[in-house]
Amino acid sequence: MLITSLPQEILTVAQWYRDRADAENPFDELKNHWGWGGFTTRDLKRCRFMARITALTYNWWSLFVRLANPHQHTEAITSRPLLLQAPARVTRHAGQTRLIISHPHAQAAWVEQVCREIAAFFKTLRQTAEQLTFRQCWCRILSRALVKYLRGRELQPPTPLPAPA
Repeated sequence: MLITSLPQEILTVAQWYRDRADAENPFDELKNHWGWGGFTTRDLKRCRFMARITALTYNWWSLFVRLANPHQHTEAITSRPLLLQAPARVTRHAGQTRLIISHPHAQAAWVEQVCREIAAFFKTLRQTAEQLTFRQCWCRILSRALVKYLRGRELQPPTPLPAPA
């Protein structure tokens, strides 16, 4: 049951509730699926170090998954098995090396498609990277990963602050 004195319609309030839950999900995910709450030590320095590594890994994985599916957040409990657990075999013949991946998941075709799209994106970026600065490359990667929030806008590198006089 939902009781409110807000003048907005119920669908608007329901969307606000979903948005709030979406904001809380990363913390739950960090704690329960990435082990943020699973290590303890009396050495505060090591504990902080592990917390930072976990957060960094979570951030990198979230960006990668956003490159695969930029319009929807996918939790680690579903995205890691989907995008990481596929046996592969390397074959070499006639001077060529091929990586053959056998994906057992029902969404194997989707995984193959998004991996090819990500590879094509990075190939294009690598071809133009000589003309781009490090920050411009990052802006392109983040613009693609966060297209849902940017609504197609391209991020621009921040302008450097003037040197103190």
